[in-house]
Amino acid sequence: MTSKPDKMPTPVADRTVRQRPVRVKLTRADAFATYPPDGETKNWWRRLNEALGTMSSDFVNASLLQLQAAARSPFGRISQTAMNAALAMITAAAPRDEIEAALAIQMACTHTAAMSILSKLDSGLATERRIAAFGSAAARLMRTYATQVEVLRRLRHGGHQYVRVEHVHVNSGGQAVIGNVKNKDRATKA
Repeated sequence: MTSKPDKMPTPVADRTVRQRPVRVKLTRADAFATYPPDGETKNWWRRLNEALGTMSSDFVNASLLQLQAAARSPFGRISQTAMNAALAMITAAAPRDEIEAALAIQMACTHTAAMSILSKLDSGLATERRIAAFGSAAARLMRTYATQVEVLRRLRHGGHQYVRVEHVHVNSGGQAVIGNVKNKDRATKA
């Protein structure tokens, strides 16, 4: 396995080819300053703005700080890999404005926290009580993540429900069946 990122766009099922997500580089593992990866200086800030659905530099800076806080390793260092994974999730959500971007950031941070807690379930030092607490916390975080996905869907589609009403008129002496009907003879012949 190589640590160099792919230079080619990655195809995704049922979509056109996507551009590689924007990434960051940290000067030191414990630094708070983010920089563009080598060779990506020219369009990096523009790509961050696009990934977060904003034109506000302050929003981008605040978002990067929030991602750094969520991407801390158990030893207190900031994980560049976790930050880049979170940025990839946010880019995949394709926020259209700051509200959607804030929700996408929360989703990425919730996912990171849930995976971190799930990794603690396998530690040899965990007692039965700690395993139950970790499992409960992970379940709550995963439920929260699912709720956040639903909220993003509602934001984009307005939360409207579609109800289809059909009227069936049956005259006297007629018969009607309502529902999905399958012909049993056809199913056995095929």
